[in-house]
Amino acid sequence: MTAAALLTTPAVNSYAISQAQAQRARIDHAGMTDDKARKTAVDFESFFLTQMLEFMSAGLKTDGPFSGGHAEATWRSFLNDQYGREMGKGRGIGIADMVYTQILKLQEAMS
Repeated sequence: MTAAALLTTPAVNSYAISQAQAQRARIDHAGMTDDKARKTAVDFESFFLTQMLEFMSAGLKTDGPFSGGHAEATWRSFLNDQYGREMGKGRGIGIADMVYTQILKLQEAMS
Protein backbone atom coordinates (compact mmCIF):
# COMPACT_ATOMS: atom_id res chain seq x y z
CA MET A 1 0.00 0.00 0.00
CA THR A 2 1.37 3.38 -0.97
CA ALA A 3 1.64 6.38 1.31
CA ALA A 4 -1.06 8.16 -0.70
CA ALA A 5 -3.40 5.20 -0.21
CA LEU A 6 -2.71 5.18 3.53
CA LEU A 7 -3.46 8.89 3.75
CA THR A 8 -6.93 8.25 2.36
CA THR A 9 -7.92 5.45 4.74
CA PRO A 10 -11.05 6.13 6.82
CA ALA A 11 -9.10 6.11 10.09
CA VAL A 12 -6.61 8.73 8.88
CA ASN A 13 -9.37 10.84 7.33
CA SER A 14 -11.51 10.84 10.47
CA TYR A 15 -8.47 11.66 12.61
CA ALA A 16 -7.47 14.50 10.29
CA ILE A 17 -10.98 15.92 10.28
CA SER A 18 -11.28 15.77 14.07
CA GLN A 19 -7.85 17.34 14.50
CA ALA A 20 -8.68 20.11 12.02
CA GLN A 21 -11.93 20.86 13.84
CA ALA A 22 -10.15 20.90 17.19
CA GLN A 23 -7.43 23.16 15.78
CA ARG A 24 -9.99 25.53 14.32
CA ALA A 25 -11.73 25.78 17.69
CA ARG A 26 -8.43 26.42 19.43
CA ILE A 27 -7.41 29.05 16.88
CA ASP A 28 -10.79 30.78 17.17
CA HIS A 29 -10.65 30.98 20.94
CA ALA A 30 -7.06 31.52 21.89
CA GLY A 31 -4.85 31.68 18.82
CA MET A 32 -2.28 28.97 18.34
CA THR A 33 1.32 29.30 19.32
CA ASP A 34 4.08 27.83 17.20
CA ASP A 35 4.74 25.19 19.86
CA LYS A 36 1.14 23.98 19.83
CA ALA A 37 1.06 23.93 16.04
CA ARG A 38 4.31 21.94 15.90
CA LYS A 39 3.07 19.46 18.54
CA THR A 40 -0.18 18.93 16.65
CA ALA A 41 1.71 18.33 13.41
CA VAL A 42 4.06 15.85 15.09
CA ASP A 43 1.11 14.08 16.73
CA PHE A 44 -0.57 13.72 13.35
CA GLU A 45 2.59 12.30 11.77
CA SER A 46 3.01 9.89 14.69
CA PHE A 47 -0.58 8.71 14.23
CA PHE A 48 -0.03 8.24 10.50
CA LEU A 49 3.18 6.26 11.08
CA THR A 50 1.43 4.09 13.67
CA GLN A 51 -1.33 3.30 11.18
CA MET A 52 1.26 2.48 8.52
CA LEU A 53 3.06 0.12 10.91
CA GLU A 54 -0.25 -1.54 11.81
CA PHE A 55 -0.93 -2.26 8.13
CA MET A 56 2.62 -3.53 7.64
CA SER A 57 2.50 -5.91 10.60
CA ALA A 58 -1.07 -7.12 10.08
CA GLY A 59 -0.02 -10.17 8.05
CA LEU A 60 2.82 -11.32 10.28
CA LYS A 61 2.32 -14.69 11.90
CA THR A 62 2.95 -15.04 15.61
CA ASP A 63 3.38 -18.80 15.69
CA GLY A 64 6.58 -20.75 15.29
CA PRO A 65 9.55 -21.57 17.48
CA PHE A 66 10.93 -18.03 17.74
CA SER A 67 7.73 -16.01 17.65
CA GLY A 68 5.88 -14.43 20.55
CA GLY A 69 2.63 -16.30 20.13
CA HIS A 70 -0.53 -14.88 21.67
CA ALA A 71 1.37 -12.28 23.70
CA GLU A 72 3.00 -10.87 20.57
CA ALA A 73 -0.38 -10.59 18.87
CA THR A 74 -1.81 -8.88 21.95
CA TRP A 75 0.96 -6.32 22.46
CA ARG A 76 1.95 -5.61 18.84
CA SER A 77 -0.36 -2.58 18.57
CA PHE A 78 1.27 -1.01 21.63
CA LEU A 79 4.70 -1.55 20.13
CA ASN A 80 3.60 -0.08 16.80
CA ASP A 81 2.17 2.94 18.62
CA GLN A 82 5.44 3.54 20.42
CA TYR A 83 7.42 3.10 17.20
CA GLY A 84 5.17 5.66 15.51
CA ARG A 85 5.62 8.14 18.36
CA GLU A 86 9.39 7.79 18.36
CA MET A 87 9.64 8.13 14.58
CA GLY A 88 7.42 11.20 14.73
CA LYS A 89 9.61 12.79 17.41
CA GLY A 90 12.67 12.37 15.22
CA ARG A 91 12.90 13.59 11.67
CA GLY A 92 9.85 11.57 10.66
CA ILE A 93 8.98 11.32 6.99
CA GLY A 94 8.08 14.95 6.37
CA ILE A 95 4.35 14.91 7.04
CA ALA A 96 4.69 16.99 10.22
CA ASP A 97 6.43 19.78 8.33
CA MET A 98 3.67 19.92 5.72
CA VAL A 99 0.91 19.85 8.35
CA TYR A 100 2.69 22.53 10.38
CA THR A 101 2.93 24.77 7.33
CA GLN A 102 -0.77 24.31 6.60
CA ILE A 103 -1.72 25.08 10.21
CA LEU A 104 0.23 28.33 10.02
CA LYS A 105 -1.43 29.23 6.70
CA LEU A 106 -4.87 28.56 8.18
CA GLN A 107 -4.04 30.66 11.20
CA GLU A 108 -2.84 33.55 9.03
CA ALA A 109 -5.95 33.30 6.86
CA MET A 110 -8.22 33.46 9.91
CA SER A 111 -6.41 36.48 11.37
